Amino acid sequence: MTENVLQSAIDAATACADIARKTVLPYFRTSLRADAKSDDSPVTIADRQAEQAMRDILTERLPEHAILGEESGMSGTNGDWLWVLDPIDGTRAFLTGRPTFGTLISLFHKGRPVLGLIDQPVTGERWIGVSGRPTQFLSDRLPGTIGTRPCPNAAEAELSCTAPEIMTAAHAPRFANLQKHTRRTSWGGDCYAYGLLALGQIDVIAECTMNPWDWGALVPVVEGAGGRITDWQGQRLTLESDGTVLACGDATLLPELVHHLS
Repeated sequence: MTENVLQSAIDAATACADIARKTVLPYFRTSLRADAKSDDSPVTIADRQAEQAMRDILTERLPEHAILGEESGMSGTNGDWLWVLDPIDGTRAFLTGRPTFGTLISLFHKGRPVLGLIDQPVTGERWIGVSGRPTQFLSDRLPGTIGTRPCPNAAEAELSCTAPEIMTAAHAPRFANLQKHTRRTSWGGDCYAYGLLALGQIDVIAECTMNPWDWGALVPVVEGAGGRITDWQGQRLTLESDGTVLACGDATLLPELVHHLS
């Protein structure tokens, strides 16, 4: 990306995060009704309105770019530039009043995420990752410093996963084996856990059944903080990946984690 294209993309992503935050916050901890999608995951009017607001910004600012959103699918046909949006990652957390959901905004170039933004509307925290640059953490209320922590052995690692229910029958025993080799497991983080990994609070995250809108924004954020994020085979994530995601703060830990998940 040229500097001009990069800055335009960062500005657009920031504007999208701002409008999504303003759209989502009024619905937080209200008696909001959720509809079930085809995969039984919940969706609300907040999800739909926030995604549409972001699409409007991107269409106006970067009309030549394609957009893929969790709620409204694909628009545009540009093969090189693709925005991938998840207005509320962690709708279950949002519906139950827990501030661990987030808005995910990513820009792919030729199939690889080159820009990623995680925004937590309630706490006011924001992570911005750009390929080849250190991740930025913006927060005027909560502390945190970008940088993953050393953890050379799985036995010392804090492991995180959104929920046991996301594991398929094929993946559950592999995840259980990883659990046996780590210190302890925490549940319920959604995208917020990856932000915490980038702040050195969590060492490992392993999940499956993930779509590009679930992981696209996470890749530049984690990598820009010094971590690694791959599939369970240790291969880089692409639009054709199998839905498994493995993130670790200490890159030297990756081969051991892949072994335990094999």
